[in-house]
Amino acid sequence: MDQRLIELTKEVSHTNELPDFKSGDTVTVHYKIKEGGKERIQNFQGVVIQRKGAGHTETFTVRKISSGVGVERIFPVSSPFIDKIDINKVGVVRRSRIFYLRGLRGKAARIKEKRF
Repeated sequence: MDQRLIELTKEVSHTNELPDFKSGDTVTVHYKIKEGGKERIQNFQGVVIQRKGAGHTETFTVRKISSGVGVERIFPVSSPFIDKIDINKVGVVRRSRIFYLRGLRGKAARIKEKRF
């Protein structure tokens, strides 16, 4: 029974080849949206504030400021609707979940960029 379940989850789950990114990184998620019979790709650019879960249930949350309002979106890592993810900046943070960004505005909400 267990072996059959493992084979079924491998068959059903969609594995994306995503780049390594972590909390504090600024990313652009290219997300497929179906509207009627058409399909288009929408970009969502923001800061990754957390990664959560493991395996095919893993998710990550991206936060951006749109018209002065904070917008957060949760993406499943194994979603077939994620076309690709671009890493724009690699941030330096000391925590894995940076929810403190929700209370910061303007220059205080900046994240230090990793220098190579």
